[in-house]
Amino acid sequence: MVVSAVSERPRSGTDSLLPTSFTLDNFRYVLQEAGFLGYLGNSLAVAALTVAGSSLLALLAAVAVARFRFRLRTTVLIMVLTVQMVPLEALVIPLFLQVRDLRMLNSLLGLSVVYIALALPFAIWMLRGFAAAVPAEVEEAAYIDGASWGRMFWSVLFPLVAPGLVATGIFSFITAWNEFILALTFMNEADRYTVAVGLRQFFGQYTTDWGAVMAASTVITLPVMVFFLIVQRGLVAGLVQGAVKG
Repeated sequence: MVVSAVSERPRSGTDSLLPTSFTLDNFRYVLQEAGFLGYLGNSLAVAALTVAGSSLLALLAAVAVARFRFRLRTTVLIMVLTVQMVPLEALVIPLFLQVRDLRMLNSLLGLSVVYIALALPFAIWMLRGFAAAVPAEVEEAAYIDGASWGRMFWSVLFPLVAPGLVATGIFSFITAWNEFILALTFMNEADRYTVAVGLRQFFGQYTTDWGAVMAASTVITLPVMVFFLIVQRGLVAGLVQGAVKG
């Protein structure tokens, strides 16, 4: 991808590991003339809203199903799991009709709300395991020391489930960053496109600008890599160590 992005005459494939001719014209065209910086801004805004919204709602829901006992609790968990089994293509039309009725078509906020709904099932199930693994005695000790529920949640429970929150945040970020079908369906103005939809402009009916495609793909990949490098410690802790540290 990088070799094709910096080559003067890239093709769909390459015969050499290193570029035979070096140029940055493809990146200049993508960022300046094709308006890809605007698409990057849209995707970053949608991804940030998705991560923040899904993390907050999933954390509260996970604590509720892990700590509280209420009627139809098992049914709620099964329904959350069932949502993950529905193909995304089957949800496009009903989601479009619902977003249209809410007058949120061609809106980054509306797209973010849909992505939050898509990311919640996995996030709730994953965070539920972290919340359930925290011993109830830890919370009881906080109450005995005079902490309120809010104080206990923020100072005791939240730090213990934070590694899982990082892992679910990465999943939500990638879901919002790479999604194409819903972004294409809900957005009808070019200035509202995300990077996945903006990449489509380089594919023509008869020809494809492979240099621009590879340069844009490289630009799309960089924010994900930077985000992962920032939170990689929390991701490893969340996937390996579990919720309770000695």
